[in-house]
Amino acid sequence: MALSRGLRCCQRVFSWIPVLIITSVVLWSYYAYVFELCLFTLTNTLEKVVYLLVFHVCFVMFSWTYWKSIFTPPASPCKKFQLSYSDKQRYEMEERPDAQKQILVEIAKKLPIFTRAQSGAIRFCDRCQVLKPDRCHHCSVCETCVLKMDHHCPWVNNCVGFSNYKFFLLFLSYSMLYCIFIAATVFQYFLKFWSGDLPNRPAKFHVLFLMFVALMFFVSLMFLFGYHCWLVAKNRSTLEAFSAPVFLSGPDRNGFNVGIRKNLQQVFGEERRLWFIPVFTSQGNGHYFPLKNRSSESQNPLLANEDMWEESDDGSEEGSLGELGLDLLIRIC
Repeated sequence: MALSRGLRCCQRVFSWIPVLIITSVVLWSYYAYVFELCLFTLTNTLEKVVYLLVFHVCFVMFSWTYWKSIFTPPASPCKKFQLSYSDKQRYEMEERPDAQKQILVEIAKKLPIFTRAQSGAIRFCDRCQVLKPDRCHHCSVCETCVLKMDHHCPWVNNCVGFSNYKFFLLFLSYSMLYCIFIAATVFQYFLKFWSGDLPNRPAKFHVLFLMFVALMFFVSLMFLFGYHCWLVAKNRSTLEAFSAPVFLSGPDRNGFNVGIRKNLQQVFGEERRLWFIPVFTSQGNGHYFPLKNRSSESQNPLLANEDMWEESDDGSEEGSLGELGLDLLIRIC
């Protein structure tokens, strides 16, 4: 037991290494650009002021979005998706797999769940003891079920999902902007240092490495950002791109695709002035997503009658699901 805890502790420490690498590179780039290039190499005052101003805007937005991507905790299913005490007792005492599946089906009728496992059964997490909402998956690294999980990213040491997907996309975009701005403004001095027009000073090596590192990161980020733009346009997660979600009618990669405009609004919200600012504006609560095929929704009694949201038999759950059911009806209409 102690060995297992020690290994977990080591794993958590080592998981921060990629973040420390990125942070170190960014801090070095800040020193190289601000001090070695702008303060020690540039002679034109106006050029120096403009470069420093634009650079710091890019740097602040990059740092802000990176921080939000790292430290925004992944959203997990609410209590309504957990088994009540009586349901849990009934599920655990039942030894027949088919009967267990039927118990989960009965519970799922009260919830907005439309996706199934590959076998056609209700998706249930044995570790978290919850019925998985649509697009929810268990992360073995974070050791929890994550709403609309996209992937676990080692470079932010966090799960990218419903709560921080917008921040992750903005992090990629501002990282590209940061890199391309550095490369564009450093290029002329890169050529001057390379051709020997500027004296051999420590700034030369910083400028040369800035150019190479900025271009290298920009190219890699460009492909990753382009891929996620395609995913947003199709309303898919990375996991769904590799394994299509299964509905009652069968697997369908486009099951959540409701059009590019609505797909964008699901991630960035309806207020466009907030799209490029790292504040949470995504639609919904991560437990329910509109379907492309509306007929699938009508098969769930929840959407026909909000009273199907019931409290558990032991009364341990707080509040009522009626409000959420009503909210789902409003969204569908």
